[in-house]
Amino acid sequence: MSDDIDTPAKAEPPSRFRRRLGAYLPLILFGALAMLFLFRLDDAGNNRKIPSALIDRPVPEFDLPPLDGLARDGAPMPGLATADLKPGDGVPTIVNVWASWCVPCRQEHPVLMDIAGEGKVRLVGINYKDRPGNARRFLGDLGNPFTAVGVDANGRVGIDWGVYGVPETYIVDGDGVIRFKYVGPLSETVMAETFRPALDKVLSGAGSN
Repeated sequence: MSDDIDTPAKAEPPSRFRRRLGAYLPLILFGALAMLFLFRLDDAGNNRKIPSALIDRPVPEFDLPPLDGLARDGAPMPGLATADLKPGDGVPTIVNVWASWCVPCRQEHPVLMDIAGEGKVRLVGINYKDRPGNARRFLGDLGNPFTAVGVDANGRVGIDWGVYGVPETYIVDGDGVIRFKYVGPLSETVMAETFRPALDKVLSGAGSN
């Protein structure tokens, strides 16, 4: 047979580069996600004072039911509503958005217990997209620093508050005006460097920012 006779060309196998890319693609994606997570953690540590359109504005209108079965001193604990944050007595209220499924909430809880023990401000909670039984066990295990807990089961009130994610903590002055917002878990360092100076400012009547 003549060497000049054409034969059908065989399909070229995938290149070595493509084979390697396919093999390493999951690792590349995992590495990218890990870097993004670390970047967000680092950014969170550097600056958790998130700008909010609600700063220096009255708290939004809301009315949340109490956490079913939660009691203190034998009496059912109340839910939380707008009117509770406008007592007009000059005493600030700290509003903490938390959930039992939130690991950072567990980490910050001792700080909330310390704040409650000081007795300088009211400390209330918004239980965010949680299960009542889990939320009660969370407070039963770690202690209950709140004087009231409102249940935001579907997250609708969280949207009105501009919640990015739990935990978040707000300082509301005695007239019901939001003066400060912190996104992320409170720690001793955060309290000393960021949160307590803002709280002291509100306690002194100097207002926000």
